[in-house]
Amino acid sequence: MSSSSSSPPLANSSSSQVPMVCLSDFETFAVRHLPKMALDYYRSGADEEITLTENRRAFNRYFVIPRILRDVSKVDISSSILGRRIAFPVCIAPTAMQRMAHPDGEVASARGAKSAGVGFTLSTIATSSIEEIASGAGTSLRFFQLYIYKDRSVTVRLIRRAEASGFSAVFLTVDTPFFGKRRADSRNRFKLPPHLRMANFDRIDFKGSGVNQSKTESGLNEYAASLFETSITWKDVEWLKTITKLPVVLKGILSREDALMAVECGVAGVVVSNHGGRQLDSVPATIDCLRDIVSAVDDRVEVYLDGGVRTGTDVLKAIALGAKAVFVGRPVLYALAYDGQNGVEQMLKILEEEFFRAMSLAGCRSVAELNPSLIRTNSSSSSLLTLSTASKL
Repeated sequence: MSSSSSSPPLANSSSSQVPMVCLSDFETFAVRHLPKMALDYYRSGADEEITLTENRRAFNRYFVIPRILRDVSKVDISSSILGRRIAFPVCIAPTAMQRMAHPDGEVASARGAKSAGVGFTLSTIATSSIEEIASGAGTSLRFFQLYIYKDRSVTVRLIRRAEASGFSAVFLTVDTPFFGKRRADSRNRFKLPPHLRMANFDRIDFKGSGVNQSKTESGLNEYAASLFETSITWKDVEWLKTITKLPVVLKGILSREDALMAVECGVAGVVVSNHGGRQLDSVPATIDCLRDIVSAVDDRVEVYLDGGVRTGTDVLKAIALGAKAVFVGRPVLYALAYDGQNGVEQMLKILEEEFFRAMSLAGCRSVAELNPSLIRTNSSSSSLLTLSTASKL
């Protein structure tokens, strides 16, 4: 797949399903076909779901000011993450228990990411193991999302397996000493279907199957409360860096102060993330936090964003405001429900095509030409965002 072209890459529609035109089409399909417990788990946010709603709505407050009469006969949408080239600045975020959406689950997602030329992130609490991803997706670019467990030996063993299986980085989730309350899961008394398992714990004498049952409310929340380390601090980030040579990225940064602490800890990157609106409700949308964090780290670490990305124009806005790449989560789950690996490939192809068109119509010929001067907010319609002092255009 060429990342430099005179025409946009076209998405292929599945011959066995209704053709998908945009990412919201996949969600519409999933709503109609997924079992209620799985759908509610994938879609829900914490408490009143204020942040969940804001993640998407916030992108609509940012507008693109295009540059005109620029030769866009050749547009290169490729980028890089942690020194590795990707076809365009999008990667797959870690989402748990993907085999509830499709029998091939995370393996299908990883293969779809490989086909699209982008990175894939495996959740610790996945229904496919570290080794299954390595064998099923070959030489794909893959990252491992990590929770720190009370039993540190479990954490160490997970990292060793990720290292041995060719994962390129560890994404440590730092906003989850325990899970936020997701009311839909509580009402459903969510539990993992009995034919599925927490695949990364099959070979460990550990409570890996606890999510298959629910004593009072959500089985997943009960699992996390019993096993996740709630006393995690910045010292644990430093400890993690001593036990692996893989780059460490912190996922769940929303404040300038924490971004600066992350830089001081020597991590390779930060993900501006509110866990898809599933942890503390009423925190800001990630796109609204991005500029301040980019300014704080001042190019000393890479900055990524997840939460609410649904169009190629969303990708453009985030990259222009300083993100190195964006990660998409729920659209992957809906694409899996639609058509497994083929669905993921199609979803990513649609997003790639939309990003190509957005860049071309904005007068940008490479990702390097995306910068804050292209973006205006409706709350200050008379002034441009000026994070940088000089335009790169």
